[in-house]
Amino acid sequence: MLAITACEGTGLGGFSSLSGEGRAERLAQNGEYADAAGAYIGLASEATGLERDRLTMLAVEQWLNARDIVRARNAFASVATPQAGSLLWLWTANSATFALYEGDPDAALDLLEPLSRQPMPLDHRLRIEALRADAWFQKEDPARAVEIMLQRENWLTRARERDENRQRLWQGLIVSSPQSLRSSAELALDPIVRGWLSLGALAAATGQQGVGWSNGVVRWREANAHHPAMTIIDDLQLSDLEPADYPGRIALLLPLSGNAANAGHAVQNGFFGAYFATAASINDSQTIQQTIRVYDVVAEGGASAAYTTAVMDGAEFVIGPLLRSNVSEVANDILVPVPLLTLNYLPENTLAPPGLYQFALAPEDEAVSAAERAIADGHRRAVALVPNSNWGRRVFTSFATAFEALGGTVLDQRSYATGNPDFSNTIEDLMALSGSVRRYQRLRANIGGPLQFDPRRRQDAEFIFLAADAPAGRLLKSQLKFHYSGDLPVYATSSIYAMDGRSNSDLNGVMFADTPWIIEPQPWIAQMPPLYQEYWPEQRRLGRLHAMGYDAYQLVGPLFAARGGMMNNIDGATGMLYVDIDGRVHRQLAWAQFQGGTPIALPNSYPDMSPLGGPIQDISDDSDVLQPNASDAELWNEPAPED
Repeated sequence: MLAITACEGTGLGGFSSLSGEGRAERLAQNGEYADAAGAYIGLASEATGLERDRLTMLAVEQWLNARDIVRARNAFASVATPQAGSLLWLWTANSATFALYEGDPDAALDLLEPLSRQPMPLDHRLRIEALRADAWFQKEDPARAVEIMLQRENWLTRARERDENRQRLWQGLIVSSPQSLRSSAELALDPIVRGWLSLGALAAATGQQGVGWSNGVVRWREANAHHPAMTIIDDLQLSDLEPADYPGRIALLLPLSGNAANAGHAVQNGFFGAYFATAASINDSQTIQQTIRVYDVVAEGGASAAYTTAVMDGAEFVIGPLLRSNVSEVANDILVPVPLLTLNYLPENTLAPPGLYQFALAPEDEAVSAAERAIADGHRRAVALVPNSNWGRRVFTSFATAFEALGGTVLDQRSYATGNPDFSNTIEDLMALSGSVRRYQRLRANIGGPLQFDPRRRQDAEFIFLAADAPAGRLLKSQLKFHYSGDLPVYATSSIYAMDGRSNSDLNGVMFADTPWIIEPQPWIAQMPPLYQEYWPEQRRLGRLHAMGYDAYQLVGPLFAARGGMMNNIDGATGMLYVDIDGRVHRQLAWAQFQGGTPIALPNSYPDMSPLGGPIQDISDDSDVLQPNASDAELWNEPAPED
């Protein structure tokens, strides 16, 4: 909550203003919190006694607003607990804010609730009440939070202040659990409270996108014509929203028998998960009920035959097929009278017919994401390790092209053989250790005696781009450490994380791009991955295909409505989705790093690719070199990436 919204500034009656304090207040009012904190702490350094404490706590407040917790804590530690009055109110509000940042709403309320029953100036009252609402949102009691914010609005006299109060309330709603919002709305007696909760539940459940959101807003607006949340709808530019145009009949073409049946069923399960989450808003707002018919591409005699049958059966939009060979078959054999969203890409330089869109979990997108992430982290010089395969060459080409277009330089690249568990020669070559050894041998020959020697790797590389599956990645990472290169950051693709139940401690420090579904699902889909693991445990390693099926359904509405034009970006289960002029759907990925053998989500670098402060370099559990064993050489038993 506090990472999204900022606390209102607090003026303190009873203290004389210092020179420059007005400037600090203006900076805070303009949202320049870090600058405001700097101005306040500068004034505090020139003051003494209670005035120094007051200015320091005002600086702490602004650092908290700027999410600079380290500076806020350091400054706060220098102030003793006040005994009473406005200094105590400010100190208590800052303490409660620290508790909320730590996810401890009970501790925050222990501090705030006694103050809520005390008389105090309005500026302090407004901050205390806003923090109380934040705490109740964290405690999954959104109804009480809404009631507090509505009471808070009654104390505000300016239209701008009321709008800001509603925006803060809205931010609390959209980061709340959809389930708690829905259950609270069902119990709410006050129609204003119920309206806020129901609109918040709709936003939190849909991510404010898709047909479920647009049609839901239309129905909410009809039922709440004079609700104060109409200002939020106006700010979101939804006042002229109409029910979304959506196909009534959808066909899904998948391999449900044969070698790729497991993949086909995983996509189907993801697709229907999205359908059941959205179907009510579609069927309630359209005279024609939406129906979905699934066709087994294998049983139908091929992808072209399945598409033709679906069109003859009245399909208005078709999704599939899944395998690349089937996608090429459809594109080459038939025209596309009904819009088609394939679940793989056509080969490069293949012209797609009109009406055909392409969506894939393409490793090329992940390689591009690795290039963008490395640049955002401040790295400009790379070396690369990729498998000696068509997949490896595709991934490296995508990475190198994107990285160099962003101003980076690929210094060197080596390909490794996937069947050999010993990559020593390849790594020594890439990291220029071979040359270091040869120099040592020449020097030893010239001197004629033994020397103490530690090989020295190349010093120009800033990171390693690694394309590998999990078994090869575990070996490569440990052998990089053995060969004096364990301190270099490593960026990889999602194939490094196999979700096979084996330990990933060998991969500690490796950063990789993956789907949000796997790394850190958005609130509106957070409940989905655990449900899929519970009901389809045999598909545990196919979670990315669940996410693909989910997003395939989410793409239907925007693509159908676009009629060949561009669509708005979708914050999807497989990434941030956007369509290029050729009808290809691309993804911006989530990022994680192996820490303690577990993938931990990293802050996102999109959309402005601003520096992130640098990743953790290497956080292996111990300093011993882990030697490979026979099981590490086993092949990854999922379908090859080309499929």
